[in-house]
Amino acid sequence: MTVQRLRDGWSETLSGLLDRYGLQLRMVGSAQSVPGSYWGEEEAGLIGSNVYARPDTPVHSVLHEACHYVCMSPQRRDCLDTDAGGDYDEENAVCYLQILLAELLPDFGSDRMCADMDAWGYSFRLGSAAAWFHSDAEATRVWLYRHGLIDGEDRPRWRLRAGPKIPPVTVESTLEAAFP
Repeated sequence: MTVQRLRDGWSETLSGLLDRYGLQLRMVGSAQSVPGSYWGEEEAGLIGSNVYARPDTPVHSVLHEACHYVCMSPQRRDCLDTDAGGDYDEENAVCYLQILLAELLPDFGSDRMCADMDAWGYSFRLGSAAAWFHSDAEATRVWLYRHGLIDGEDRPRWRLRAGPKIPPVTVESTLEAAFP
């Protein structure tokens, strides 16, 4: 399977979506290295509020880096250059949010995002991005909700992670409040 890339007509749509988070999509030439790319090659890069890409950059890579920016603490965001860092829970939140955002891209959707993630080599305990997303990501949904990044119906709230998270409560009570 061939993953969707910016050259397939996604630059303008992605740029509009990223703009809702205060991010700018910065395109570089096909032969140039991508500034801020942690993995190199065609992978998207992240420096400050700029997501760098070139025509062969996969859509999933742009959304992944953008979601790192959204999910990271303000302190890390303030000095962001290439390495988004973060812990296991935050990385899961990034993956979950990129799948949610893909649903908002016309003619793309979460199924395509999951398939592209699988084709690229993302690794999930249940064997696929879709299986993880639909069956094993409740704690990740709670993380995103507690940080104010999604509402109780899995809709993006179009804001960046703020300072300290909402005070801890039990997973059960959080799930009941978030998903009645």
